[in-house]
Amino acid sequence: MSRRPAIPRRGIALLDVILAGVMLGVGLAVVIGLGSRSLARQALGEKQVTASWLADEMLAMVLVEGPMDYAREFPLRGRFEAPFDAFEYELEIVDQGTYQPFIVRARVQWPSGPRFRNVTIQTILAQPLAEPTWAREPPETIDRQGRYDQEAESR
Repeated sequence: MSRRPAIPRRGIALLDVILAGVMLGVGLAVVIGLGSRSLARQALGEKQVTASWLADEMLAMVLVEGPMDYAREFPLRGRFEAPFDAFEYELEIVDQGTYQPFIVRARVQWPSGPRFRNVTIQTILAQPLAEPTWAREPPETIDRQGRYDQEAESR
């Protein structure tokens, strides 16, 4: 059996360490990049949820007040009060004529970097033809304390 002389392998361990460091650096860069993008997306999602909630609240107020009364009593565009003062709103109420529903469109926008983002919600509302003739109260009074006492005794 002939034996070859051993070839010296200098620097292999150093090359392994450098390669591992490069791979670790690339992996960390990817993880940090994904983390920062996910935080930005989460902040955008929070703003969209807040804007949707504000627009829905505006439409609920139009429903409560009635489309014509709301347009007379409240401004149709402006900025929300703190802590929502970064958001602006615009409300559009379209009267389609007698016996036709109103088209109500609520638009909420906010700054997002160099541009604005917005959420728009639209619905239709019917104007009541007359004031209700019935009393808007329960037919009998509710004795809440009596009910509470009965439940407490039965336990």
